[in-house]
Amino acid sequence: MDLQAAPAPATTALPDAPVTAVRCRVFRARPGEAIAMSFAPLTHRVMVLIEVELADGSVGVGETWANYPSWAWRERLATIQDGIAPILVGRTYESPAAAQRALLTTLAPLGRQWGAPGPVHQAVSGVDLALWDLAARHAGTNLAALLSDDPRTELPVYGSSLGPTGVAETAERCAALGLTAVKVKVGFGTDTDLANVRTTRAILGDDAQIFADANQAWRLDEAIDMARALMNEGVAWLEEPLAGDRPDELAELRKRTGMPLATGENLYGADAFTPYLEAVDIVQPDLGKTGGITEYLAVLAAASEAGLTVNPHLYNGAVATAATVQAGAISPATRLIEWDIRSNPLREAADGLLTGHGTVRVPTGPGFGIDLDHQQLDAYEEQA
Repeated sequence: MDLQAAPAPATTALPDAPVTAVRCRVFRARPGEAIAMSFAPLTHRVMVLIEVELADGSVGVGETWANYPSWAWRERLATIQDGIAPILVGRTYESPAAAQRALLTTLAPLGRQWGAPGPVHQAVSGVDLALWDLAARHAGTNLAALLSDDPRTELPVYGSSLGPTGVAETAERCAALGLTAVKVKVGFGTDTDLANVRTTRAILGDDAQIFADANQAWRLDEAIDMARALMNEGVAWLEEPLAGDRPDELAELRKRTGMPLATGENLYGADAFTPYLEAVDIVQPDLGKTGGITEYLAVLAAASEAGLTVNPHLYNGAVATAATVQAGAISPATRLIEWDIRSNPLREAADGLLTGHGTVRVPTGPGFGIDLDHQQLDAYEEQA
């Protein structure tokens, strides 16, 4: 199945004005608590903002993923300034999709030679988000209403990510927020993983949905054993269980255990999702990684046709959070929005979207619907 993005409808048009500037700003904050993944700790919260300005003075703001490695933000600055800006500046594009295709046509081959298709797609993602923000503002509406005649106004949330330490405290925080679905980080040893799931269950109760995320920690034989053990603890689905994330192995794991599987945050471009549509139950494209909203829409269409759930991956700052909520509101295929339960000063402008009853509100303002407090963010800005 070819997942090339369909031509954008006329309602997603950009203003008839050339791009005059592409700016990149980096914000980094040390987390107030330890954040561990199975592969490495997260040393800083990161929000890399991309602003695209047109000759008519209109500006769109996007965000690109740059959580790992710790120096990724420096690469992103160079890719935006030296790779993307020269392609966009001085040119007029009819839609975000047209600009995104122009960028990938030129930069994707360079990414192959560089051995860095991921960073290229991540950089393009941030620009694509900025252009969709601009298109929605140009239409005088929020992104969800731009893309759907009947978008939802609230979406269910699951709390992410509990563990490997402080699970009881984090689970209690989830309970206080009214969350009834949570995701536990696993891949830290069988005893630790199962103990953390049991602690979470004891605090949130039998009716809570519990998921697990291994961040590609296991080989197939390990994953089979762990999937069975986690199913016995009532875990509803398992995310990125296998090192290498190969679709044939994921299909084998699902067949041999019956555990529903989720993946997609580390796939770049919509076509990369094709072999996974028959291997997993939930796909998780990240708007700031896979190629932006343009690519997300192609994944959503194909996954919906295949009857899969599309729960976008989200572990970023305020702009990516608002954009993901907007995109999630346009389709019933999205069952849950991921919400990083730990504190994040770079997400502050979007934190008010979280309700007290296990949902997130879809912001109604123009574009992605939020306003950044630049005075609050100034303390975290990196100077290139």
